[in-house]
Amino acid sequence: MAVSLLRSLAFPRVLFLCVATLCLIPELALAGITRHYKFDIKLQNVTRLCHTKSMVTVNGQFPGPRIVAREGDRLLIKVANHVQSNISIHWHGIRQLQTGWADGPAYVTQCPIQTNQSYVYNFTIVGQRGTLFWHAHISWLRASVYGPIIILPKRGVPYPFAKPDKEVPIVFGEWWNVDPEAVIRQALQTGGGPNVSDAYTINGLPGPLYNCSNRDTFRLKVKPGKTYLLRLVNAALNDELFFSIANHTLTVVEADAVYVKPFETNTVLIAPGQTTNVLLKTKAHFPNATFFMTARPYVTGLGTFDNSTVAAILEYETLNSAALSIRKLPLFKPVLPPLNDTSFATNFTNNLRSLASAQFPANVPQKVDRRLFFTVGLGTNPCQNNQTCQGPNGTMFSASVNNISFALPTTALLQSHFFGQSSGVYSSDFPISPLIPFNYTGNPPNNTMVSNGTKLLVLPFNTSLELVMQDTSILGAESHPLHLHGFNFFVVGQGFGNFDQNKDPANFNLVDPVERNTMGIPSGGWVAIRFLADNPGVWFMHCHLEIHTSWGLRMAWLVLDGKLPNQKLLPPPADLPKC
Repeated sequence: MAVSLLRSLAFPRVLFLCVATLCLIPELALAGITRHYKFDIKLQNVTRLCHTKSMVTVNGQFPGPRIVAREGDRLLIKVANHVQSNISIHWHGIRQLQTGWADGPAYVTQCPIQTNQSYVYNFTIVGQRGTLFWHAHISWLRASVYGPIIILPKRGVPYPFAKPDKEVPIVFGEWWNVDPEAVIRQALQTGGGPNVSDAYTINGLPGPLYNCSNRDTFRLKVKPGKTYLLRLVNAALNDELFFSIANHTLTVVEADAVYVKPFETNTVLIAPGQTTNVLLKTKAHFPNATFFMTARPYVTGLGTFDNSTVAAILEYETLNSAALSIRKLPLFKPVLPPLNDTSFATNFTNNLRSLASAQFPANVPQKVDRRLFFTVGLGTNPCQNNQTCQGPNGTMFSASVNNISFALPTTALLQSHFFGQSSGVYSSDFPISPLIPFNYTGNPPNNTMVSNGTKLLVLPFNTSLELVMQDTSILGAESHPLHLHGFNFFVVGQGFGNFDQNKDPANFNLVDPVERNTMGIPSGGWVAIRFLADNPGVWFMHCHLEIHTSWGLRMAWLVLDGKLPNQKLLPPPADLPKC
């Protein structure tokens, strides 16, 4: 009894001392915690479109589980591989400061996790909050291995907009009746374009516009007069998407886990690899109707694509909902832009601006140490063994950056660099501009062949960069959503036609450009970005249209260590996978 009494009396003192300590040292109150997750990579039977197949999943879920953390938290995610395929997981958009070993792209920062092996991804979320996502980063396994990452602000730190009543992830993906791995294998063997998916999905469900899918429909139930934060993620393999909700306006408040100046729109454009947070303000009173939420592709290339529409349903809850038949309510459908509406795409992109506030500044590099010019686009390789291939004029489709189609090595680039074993793995002579200039968006050159190699671009720590990425019309102009690992960048300019170094920089936005990790190069145009190479390691940059990455539209940066301890890549973990 006496002991219990003493404990009860002591508890308020301890509580007081703890609170007092946190008040005196506020950074302790905001310090992150360690969060543990377990990802079991395993086969699971999944049925969509009345078609059942065994597919690679995380924990048997399609899509996979959501990761929830706060800014400043440390994440320990153990990935155990129980399937025959090798696997690696990329935490898309996470900066991975000094922790490049946890970034995930196979044969770039790590060897893949082999069957019956495991690896613990260990990283801390520094200076980021918002929506990102994770996905497999080897071959086309991300077709089914993906899920959202929700990064909440530090405790006590509000959103720079009205707090929503509820937050809902909306993850766009695809359903394939066949194995996507077989699709890309066939495409690479024949040299032609791949078959397309059988349906788009919202949170893994195709919706009622597809055959046999009325029950496989995502339904968002809302209440009148409330505000919902929709966390949009495009995890589709090969398609940019338009998204809209009938008779409702969306307010864009974030892109790629960076707050933006809010603006209203009826339709959102979101490319593979991009995330966008929008506020949905519901109608003040029960509308006596239901509403389609639909998405379909934005198309710029000449290849085949999945010309279908995924739909989910927005339903209003009411006190009399038990007696109300949803089926008897009128169902309104949104009007999406035409499939090739580049004008809308351009206007939407131009509306994206950083907050550039005191709390959330836009730290755009004002001084540039190096200016780079990359051409990106499709090309060809000769057909192997003098056989006839299904690419242009009997060749094989390829893709390149500065006419180099990047060949992945058989050992990881970061390991080769860290242990001084780069000989025979990669060279350090990636060109900073095209070796042979031409009219990039005019009549294509006669020679469409690309070169092949594993070349890195080496940068001293803290180099400030301006990179112009130019689309080419060699085999037809099209948009390319380029994703940069390890960094965010500022989109300071974009335009159509060939970039003009003498005129275009005068119109660059160096005040409040949007900050992103994935940006679409306009079809037949260019985009200019700036960023600071302040993260040591080897970092992948590639088109997030998976077929273009498979064809070689990818390259890698090597950022050298700085002089201070917090500017150096940490040593690899003991369980780093081996090739």
